[in-house]
Amino acid sequence: MIALALDIGEVRVGIAVSDASGSVAMPVKVLPAQEVLSCARTFRLLIEDYEPDVLVCGLPQTLAGEEGPQAARIRAAAERISRVTNLPVAFTDERLSSREAKRILREQGLTERSMRGKVDMVAASLFLQTWLDEQR
Repeated sequence: MIALALDIGEVRVGIAVSDASGSVAMPVKVLPAQEVLSCARTFRLLIEDYEPDVLVCGLPQTLAGEEGPQAARIRAAAERISRVTNLPVAFTDERLSSREAKRILREQGLTERSMRGKVDMVAASLFLQTWLDEQR
């Protein structure tokens, strides 16, 4: 089972994908949010290239584990993408994934400026890996 993760932000969407066995998550790329939300050609080509079986979207939650203020917007966007791509959608907690992604990129020696655009796809791979582990 191949899962495609979307870290849906207001400006960018980080994208990650699993391997065919559904064991390992890998960052793929970052696209402008409007391209993903409108299922533009660049996003449709990613869907065609990876042929995912499921979309996994990060859902912002508070530290208390409740859905955060952006959750309704993310749910609506994910459901719209799901309908257009004809793929089922699953949601997973994305709490602290961006913070952890920044920490990982800093450890690799990236500056704040050079990590811009990479954080979202690394965050997507982090919450996708957690989701994959929970499926086993």
